[in-house]
Amino acid sequence: MTSCKLPELIELERIIASGGPQLEVRTVCEIAAGGQRLPVYALALGNPGPAAPAVGFFGGVHGLERIGTQVLLVFLHSLLMRLRWDDVLHQQLSLVRLVFMPLVNPGGMWQGTRCNTHGVDLMRNAPIDASDKVPFLLGGQRISARLPWYRGSAGGPMEIENQAVCRIVREELLARDFSLALDCHSGFGLRDRIWFPHAYTAVPISHLPYISALEYLFEQTYPHHNYIFEPQSRQYLTHGDLWDYLYLGVAAGGPRVFLPLTLEMGSWLWLKKNPRQLFSRQGFFNPLPGHRLQRVLRSHLIWFDFLVRAACGYQRWLPQGDACGQHQQRAYSRWYPEELRKELRGASR
Repeated sequence: MTSCKLPELIELERIIASGGPQLEVRTVCEIAAGGQRLPVYALALGNPGPAAPAVGFFGGVHGLERIGTQVLLVFLHSLLMRLRWDDVLHQQLSLVRLVFMPLVNPGGMWQGTRCNTHGVDLMRNAPIDASDKVPFLLGGQRISARLPWYRGSAGGPMEIENQAVCRIVREELLARDFSLALDCHSGFGLRDRIWFPHAYTAVPISHLPYISALEYLFEQTYPHHNYIFEPQSRQYLTHGDLWDYLYLGVAAGGPRVFLPLTLEMGSWLWLKKNPRQLFSRQGFFNPLPGHRLQRVLRSHLIWFDFLVRAACGYQRWLPQGDACGQHQQRAYSRWYPEELRKELRGASR
């Protein structure tokens, strides 16, 4: 274990030390930063059998967005505490595999940057190009590592942090018949959003009926939630999205279902409530007042727990036959405007 003074890494290692035999831990890579080697950990709980569904939770991909790591640490801590007394949780974990990478980019978090220590934005680094025009810089650029949203050099390997994520996703999630992934970010809009692929194109994903069924299930179970569900492409397109890259590898490879989601916490609301955060780089992406931080840390636990339960019972709600067609139409009506639907129909001819 490291002696790093990074609070999130200290808390993660404290959780690891108290995890007990139920918590499987491995160091998937190490990052040089601050004169030391910072570990990137992957943790797992539950049924390791290949027949069990799985949920992966990821955070800290962007070093400035500390809140993504923090909400996952709170959830992981809660699970481990419940394992000491909660028989229902023990039964649940016999049915599902849970995987955590709460701090993917410790080097970026150490230096207080969105990018990693090489100046690369890990969410613009995968070998996939957008099929249409992307926003200048924001959509990913290869001009310079000194500018934001740098993709890395053309034709080079993915950054070591992304290689570690891909390895864990392929080993723990993609080998199963059904899996979900949730990547926790902040920094967009006044509302919390749940984004799903694609980011590189406005064309809907092949598993769109399953996304619609999952969103409908959550809407019926928790009708007073405050999330906006939408494809990321509805806001903007990007090059190099890691989850597009991993999803496309599964969608073209057979009957397995992999649904990668992104929790995009609406940090603009935190700025609106506390404009002084504009003078802090951390304040753009994280709730700084203690009472607001506590509210955010507890506000997503229902969503996390829902994903675990949905994975356990996926065979009960995953649509088949006519239900697939109904959810396809529902999804088009809900998330794709009429002019886009016309373009997509024309492109499919």
